[in-house]
This record gives sequence, structure tokens and C-alpha cells, in this order.
Amino acid sequence: MRSVLVLSLVAGSLIAADKPEKGFKSIFNGKDLTGWTKAKENETSFNVQDGAIVANGKRSHLYYTGPFKGKAPEFKNFELKVDCMTKPVSNGGIYFHTAYQELSWPDKGFEVQVNNSHGDWKKTGGLYNVQDNKEPFKDNEWFTEHIIVQGKHVQVFVNGKKVSDWMQPDDWKGPKGNEGRVLGAGATFALQAHDPGSTILYKNIRVKPLKN
Repeated sequence: MRSVLVLSLVAGSLIAADKPEKGFKSIFNGKDLTGWTKAKENETSFNVQDGAIVANGKRSHLYYTGPFKGKAPEFKNFELKVDCMTKPVSNGGIYFHTAYQELSWPDKGFEVQVNNSHGDWKKTGGLYNVQDNKEPFKDNEWFTEHIIVQGKHVQVFVNGKKVSDWMQPDDWKGPKGNEGRVLGAGATFALQAHDPGSTILYKNIRVKPLKN
């Protein structure tokens, strides 16, 4: 009886954890991709299983294009939380300040890395090619990436641990070859499917707008 009680308590906590915190609003319904638009390449790389968006397949990106509080999405200053799980040797990412595009890697915005054991040394929570992180987290376990953007200041936390803290310089023009990596270049989010050998799960995607 005691083991059953413990199990029910654990199950209850997991259910509670899938509800947005105060001030946050969910932008993924856990059932289908309503409000999201796939890039026009390798569209089968994204599907929904057991309440999560599963990214597995050739390079593709999934953009949030739905409304937010009845209006077109415009996430400039915000807090974004996404629960993620990486399977072994997998690579993925979460883009912000990006814009929908049909093909290739997003030209606009910044990528927050989702990678714990893939060969790329740039690991989870790093601001890709801007402020990278070398220390991985664990595969096969859910973790929360918490991205905060306020003005020119970007912070990324993983399970409450600060991983990135970056202030965009006044003369910033983006990394060489990635001139679109400038805050304010886009106003929405994207999830990445990196390659056929990578499987990333994303769920409980919630956002809280911040004042300008």
C-alpha cells in the first residue's frame, strides 16, 4: 500500500510539473502542432508523441506562428521555459528572436543548444557560437531550459543553474558568417531537428512576456 501511495504522489508531481507557472502561458497543446509551422524541408522530422514534440530526422525547423493572447506572436522581451529530453548522441536547439523561413538553418535569431552527448562540443544551455557551454547535462532525463531576454541581456538556466549570461555589445553585428544573430531580428521561437541520428523531445513550452 505504501509503495502505491508513493507512486501516486510521484505521478501527481509529474502532472503538476506539466502545468505553466503563474504568469506563463502554454504555446504547445501537447496533442498536435496547432500554432506551429514546419519548414518546407523534411517535414516528417517533427511529430507529436505522448504529449511531446519529437524531433528526429533530416535537418528541419518548427516555428511558432500561432497567436498569443489573441495577437500575432511578438516575443521580444520574455521568459521562455521548455522541458527537453535528449536521447544519446543527439543534437538540437531552441531559437529565439527568429523568423519563419522555408529552408536551411534559421538566418535570424539565436540558438540555445540542446546537446548532451553529441560529438559537437557545444553543450546544452550555451548560446550557440556566442557564449558556448562545454559541460553537458544527462541524456534520457527531462530537464528545463529557461531563457530570459530583456533588452540586450540574455540569460539561460538549465534546471535552475545559470549556464549563459550575455549582454549584446552596442557595436554587435553578429558572429562572422551569422550576421543575423542580432537581438530583435525576429519575434518568435523555433525548435530544431538536427539530423537523422538525433532524437530530441520538447514539451511544456510556456512563455511569459516581459515589459519593454
